[in-house]
This record gives sequence, structure tokens and C-alpha cells, in this order.
Amino acid sequence: MKIRGAESADADAIREVAHRSMEASYTLSPQTIEGAVAQWYDDESLETKLDDEDLVVLVAEDDDGDVLGFSEAALVEQDGDGDLNWLHVDPDYRGDGYARRLFEATRERLSEMGASRMRGRVLRDNTAGNDFYEHLGFVKVGGDKVDIDGSDYVENIYVEDDPEELEPVTTDEGRELYIDHNDSSRATLAPFLAVYTDTNRSDRWGYYCSNCESMDVAVDTMGRIECNECGNVSKATRWDAAYM
Repeated sequence: MKIRGAESADADAIREVAHRSMEASYTLSPQTIEGAVAQWYDDESLETKLDDEDLVVLVAEDDDGDVLGFSEAALVEQDGDGDLNWLHVDPDYRGDGYARRLFEATRERLSEMGASRMRGRVLRDNTAGNDFYEHLGFVKVGGDKVDIDGSDYVENIYVEDDPEELEPVTTDEGRELYIDHNDSSRATLAPFLAVYTDTNRSDRWGYYCSNCESMDVAVDTMGRIECNECGNVSKATRWDAAYM
């Protein structure tokens, strides 16, 4: 088994692994899976990912050079979080150590890029994915709703360390809100942090811009986040291509 950085020539193999893995792990329609994989990992999209200095895409290949798994991760903030967004292994080779080796290599690469902590994101109904993080000792700190092909799904968020406490803040109108430093989103200037109305994270209020410390943040119907004070804008998320 060999773990290495992905290359443009791996596109066909990555698409095949992603398609087979998602079919085995997710309760998404075949049309949604096919469309999402095509958009996320077509030649142009993969090339864009490989050129992004804040992204890392690794592949796992067997002794014959066949790609049987891959991971995709993102550095959210220097000295902050690194997100393991995808870890796919061909279903026929699960249990052979590919996932664990990809995980360890991805964590090492994120650490080299400046991440002090790794997070994992996985849909709630992906039982194997949730079990994987729990087996590694990660702690579930919350969840978020994502719109995939017109339907709402819950995505669980895991962290490898003890989760940070919610930070209470009071708005100018006197309303008490809670900033979640465990739930951040990549952006052009600095991450956006989720804001809740309660300590149970049951009611999402909006977002906090860590660049200018403003909560005057707008979210459009496609989930794009933008700060009205400094112009900070969210970068594409792992599910954006599935809005079909």
C-alpha cells in the first residue's frame, strides 16, 4: 500500500472510487451521486482542487498501482482547524487498512500545513463513517443541516480533542447568543463561526465573522455566507456541487 498526493491522471480512478463508496455509504439517489461525483471530480474541478494551497487530496494505491481510496481535506485556519471532508475507500477493500492509513497521512499533512486540530464531517445516516470517527476517539460536537438535491440532511461534526465551550456574546439589542468555535467554515479572509441561540446548539441563529468580529452576516438560499461589514465570503463547501 502506498499513500501519495493525487495527480490529474488519477481523475478516472477517483471518480470510480467516490461513486462506489457513496453508493455503499449514503442514502442519496443514484442521480444525485452520479451528478455530484461528476461535478466534484471532473478533470477541471480536480485540477482546481490540486492547485488550491489550502486543500490536500491524497490517494491510496495497492502494490499494482491501482487507486483504491482517497481523502480530501482543507485547512480552515492557521493554528486552527483542518477539516477531513472526504475519505472514500472502494467497498471491496474496506477493512484492509486503507482508511486508517489515509486518515493518518491526511492528519499529518494538515499538521504540516498549520492545522492544530482535525475535524471530521459525515452525514448522520452514514453509519460506517460515524463509527469510524468514534472508533478513533473523536467526539461529536454537533451537527448542521445541509441541502442536497432539494432535501435536508444532518451532517455530524467530530473533533479529535475536547470540544471548546460555546462563547456567550450579547448583541447591541441585548440578546444573548453563543458562538461555536467547533463549527467554522472556510472563507476568503477568515473563517465564519456558527452562532446559536442556545447552549444545546438546537437553534442556529447565524454566523460570526472572525475577520472583523461582526455578526452582520448574510446567508443566501444556496448557503453562501457573506459578511456585510468586511466583505468576507465563504468558500465552496463539500456539498455545493450537489445543488442540482
